[in-house]
Amino acid sequence: MDNDFFYSLDKLVEFGLGTAAATQMIQSMNAGIDNMRTPGVDNSMRSNMEAVYYVAKDGAPTGPFLLTEIARMALKGEVAKESYVWKPGMANWDLVENQEEIMRLIALMPPLVIAR
Repeated sequence: MDNDFFYSLDKLVEFGLGTAAATQMIQSMNAGIDNMRTPGVDNSMRSNMEAVYYVAKDGAPTGPFLLTEIARMALKGEVAKESYVWKPGMANWDLVENQEEIMRLIALMPPLVIAR
């Protein structure tokens, strides 16, 4: 047989080795791509942004306040379950007792200290 014939043993071995090398290169490249991390891709902006609320005081909106500020206001007795709050995305003002994330903060706070 002629060595230039594609189905000769030398050509088949050469083709098999080339295919094996190419397969290893592809697997190596895919593993590298799978392990690549682009900074910030896993972090959505919403998860990093704390909700802001407006609080109704004497019939007028005040704020915006971060949840930590509302917690401080609750400690001072300025915000209670009966207070009205609103945040972007809400259709209307609502009671604090209906806002789960604010109520969670208020529930975790110590009671007010009564001076004697």
